[in-house]
Amino acid sequence: MKIITRMFKTLTTMLITLGVATIVNAGPIDTYQFPDEVTKKRFQQLVYELRCPKCQNQNLADSNSMIAVDLRKQIYDMLMDGRSDMEIVNFMVERYGDYVLYKPKVTAATYLLWYGPIVFIIIGGIIIAVFVRKSSTKAQPLSAEQKQQLEDILKD
Repeated sequence: MKIITRMFKTLTTMLITLGVATIVNAGPIDTYQFPDEVTKKRFQQLVYELRCPKCQNQNLADSNSMIAVDLRKQIYDMLMDGRSDMEIVNFMVERYGDYVLYKPKVTAATYLLWYGPIVFIIIGGIIIAVFVRKSSTKAQPLSAEQKQQLEDILKD
């Protein structure tokens, strides 16, 4: 029994150590020097709102992929060159498409993405209303002939 307890404690300690090591290594570390706090905030905002082209659902700030590292460096260089946020975003969209935007622009290609859920909710509401209305129709009273048939069936 003591052996099982020791093995359990050892296994638990190993799992905790592995978990802590994974958490510590989770995020990318970039050491960029910014001339002012405004430029630093702009950089942080851009890397959080642009998606990594390789990592399907991570932004540039959270991704450790090589392309994300390169794109963060490129964004930093463009900020240091004095480019505006819109110029940087437009450059990324031209190069990688609308996919790099977490909030894609409203265009003919993205109407379904933006308005599809609302349309589906409205259609679902209409379907539910039609079913509720059909099921709530009042029952017609039995005619004299139907009442007689029912009494005959119940007597048998």
